[in-house]
Amino acid sequence: MKKLISIIFILVVITVGIFFFLRNVDVDVDYDRFNLVAPGVLRTPVERFNNIIDYPFKANYLTIGDTRIHYLDEGPDDGEIIYLLHGEPTWSYLFRKMIPTLTEAGYRVIAPDMVGFGKSDKYISIENYSHQMHVDKMTQLIVELDLYNITAHVHDWGGLVGLRVIAEEPDRFSRIIASNTSLIAPGRGFFRDLMSFISYPLFKLGIWFQGPATWEEFIGGDGFTGWIRYSRYTDNIDVGGIMQTLGNVTDLERAGYEAPYPNATYKAGPQIFPYLIPSELRKNEIAYRNVFEKWHKPFLIANSDNDPVTGNNPRMVSMLKRIPSAQEVVISGPGHFLQEEAGPECAQLIIDFINDNPKGFTMDQKVISKEDIL
Repeated sequence: MKKLISIIFILVVITVGIFFFLRNVDVDVDYDRFNLVAPGVLRTPVERFNNIIDYPFKANYLTIGDTRIHYLDEGPDDGEIIYLLHGEPTWSYLFRKMIPTLTEAGYRVIAPDMVGFGKSDKYISIENYSHQMHVDKMTQLIVELDLYNITAHVHDWGGLVGLRVIAEEPDRFSRIIASNTSLIAPGRGFFRDLMSFISYPLFKLGIWFQGPATWEEFIGGDGFTGWIRYSRYTDNIDVGGIMQTLGNVTDLERAGYEAPYPNATYKAGPQIFPYLIPSELRKNEIAYRNVFEKWHKPFLIANSDNDPVTGNNPRMVSMLKRIPSAQEVVISGPGHFLQEEAGPECAQLIIDFINDNPKGFTMDQKVISKEDIL
C-alpha cells in the first residue's frame, strides 16, 4: 500500500511539474493570428479600411514607444502646416471633407490618429489609457516630425489633448482654432486649487454610485453623466451608433467610423475616453497659468450652436476666454460633429482665420434621409 501511495505521489509531482513547465515555457505565439503586435497591443488589419467611403489618403506611420501611430500628411511638403486632431470616438476619417479644400489652397495637413483610434495601435486594457499618455504620444509625434509654424484645429477630446500638446511645445504653434471643445480646469483661488486635487476621485465615486447607463438612457438622458456611465461600463461601445446619432452620418459613413474595430476587444480607447475628461484638472490649470494666460498669438473659438456639449456647458467656453487673444465666432446649424455636416466650410474658416478674417457661417442642419441610409 505504501508503495502504491509513493507511486501516486511521484506521478502527481511529475504531472504538476509538466503543467508548470508547459505554462511557462517560451512558446512562439502567433501574434498575427490575433492581430497582436506586442503583449496587450492590437493592430487593426489593414483590410478593414479598404472599402471605406471618401478616404483616399496615404497612410503614414511613426513608432512612438510601444505603439505605432498613424497620421495623414497631405498637401505640398513646403506648405504651411495645419494640424487636425480628432476627438471621441472619431479618427482622422472625421476630416476627410476638409482636407481637399485645405490642400488645394496650398496647405500641408497633418492629421494623426490617437492611440486606440483609427489606424493607430490599440491597447487592450483600459488601464493603459490616460490623458497624459495621449499628450505624450501626440507631443512626440510633433517633435519627431519637426513641425513648426503650425495652425492647430482641435475638436472634442482633441482639445483636451491638443491644447496640452501645445502647452508642451508652444513655440511650434502659430495659431489655434478650437471647435466644440475646451480645456477643463478649475481656475484660480485656494478652494479651486483644492478642488483640482479631489474632483476626479469624487467624480469617479459619483459614477460608481450611479452605475451603468443603457444606450437608451444615454441618448435620452442628461447627456454628460449618462454618456460617461454608458461608455465606461458597456462591454461594446456603439461607435457607429454614436456617429449616426450625433453626427448624422449615412450607413456608409458609419462603416468608416466602425472600420478600426473588428470587435469589442479593440474598443478600450473610445470606451474609457469620456471617463478621463476630468482626470487631469491640475495639469490643465498649470497649462493655463504657464502658457495660455500668456498666449497672444491668434486663438479662435468656433462652436456650433447645435452642439449639445458646449451648448449645455457654457463654462467650457468661458474657460477658453482666459486666453487673452481669444475671439469667438458661431457656426449656425451643424451639431457636435460639424466636420461631417460642414467640412468644406470649416476648412474655409481655417483658411480665413490664417488670413486674419474669420467669420461664422450658417447652413441647414444635416438630416439623414432614408435614401442616404443604404
